[in-house]
Amino acid sequence: MIYLDLLIGFLKVGFFAFGGAYGAIPLIRDVVLSYGWLSDERLTDMIAVSESTPGPIMVNLATYVGSSQAGLSGALIATLAVVTPSFLIILFLTILLKTALKNKYAAAVLGGLKPCVIGIVLATGCVMVFRQSVLPLLNEGGDFRPLILTAGLVLVYFGSGKILKKGLSPVVLILISACVGIVMYGV
Repeated sequence: MIYLDLLIGFLKVGFFAFGGAYGAIPLIRDVVLSYGWLSDERLTDMIAVSESTPGPIMVNLATYVGSSQAGLSGALIATLAVVTPSFLIILFLTILLKTALKNKYAAAVLGGLKPCVIGIVLATGCVMVFRQSVLPLLNEGGDFRPLILTAGLVLVYFGSGKILKKGLSPVVLILISACVGIVMYGV
């Protein structure tokens, strides 16, 4: 039964994830939490790990969730389920690409999807920061370090754009985040 659940759950993610991995995170969160495969906190941790490891986030998350639920075969099923729809859609679109992009209605649909995807990615980031950093502070009077770290990284990222006249590389930002995390949380 778990194999079928993994197949159906990650096929949903694969078919309806527009805008890349960051746009898919809310859908992945919905599927994973609805099946009870991971807690919200564990999923947030795995999103962070998936972002910092090589490969697409959706594939990394699907592989991890499948592996945690059903071992190697679960990882294979979840991974294949999440990538198969994209593969088939891209294959189909390449066949229709020459005529579809010249169609003003197709161009209008794609133009309308861009702001939607940006909004989904922004909302996901805000919800993740709120749930993991702000909400615990309001409820428990807890640890301010995650909020301080997030605010500091935002300042470094945007401040570097002003000083260096170009944005920081994501790799440099990840390394800065890791170093500051080690200092803030100790080893």
